[in-house]
Amino acid sequence: QLQASGGGLVQAGGSLRLSCAASGRTFSNYVMGWFRQAPGKEREFVADISWSGSSTSYANSVKGRFTIPRDNAKNTVYLQMNSLKPEDTAVYYCAADSSLLRFGVPPEYWGQETLVTVSS
Repeated sequence: QLQASGGGLVQAGGSLRLSCAASGRTFSNYVMGWFRQAPGKEREFVADISWSGSSTSYANSVKGRFTIPRDNAKNTVYLQMNSLKPEDTAVYYCAADSSLLRFGVPPEYWGQETLVTVSS
């Protein structure tokens, strides 16, 4: 089970850190990632990180502003979001899979959603 948290309301230019804590099993050997779905739009890939943390990938729209660290000892992955823009407003989901998420493979595990709202 993946539990996402940390969403909220923030002004443009601000920062938020999302957390995704795994329970029930260890995800230290899994790729972890984040997706988001804005109102009226398709769900899209945001970022992923390999099980070792040695490989990360980001959507072009967030590159340079978001980072995705993970702490395998805590069975947790984060999404550090800086320089937020109104277009980052969306429901954010964490996910896990044995394969890299950046190539469009539907994740095996989906976490609960957390809402991020960025005001202009």
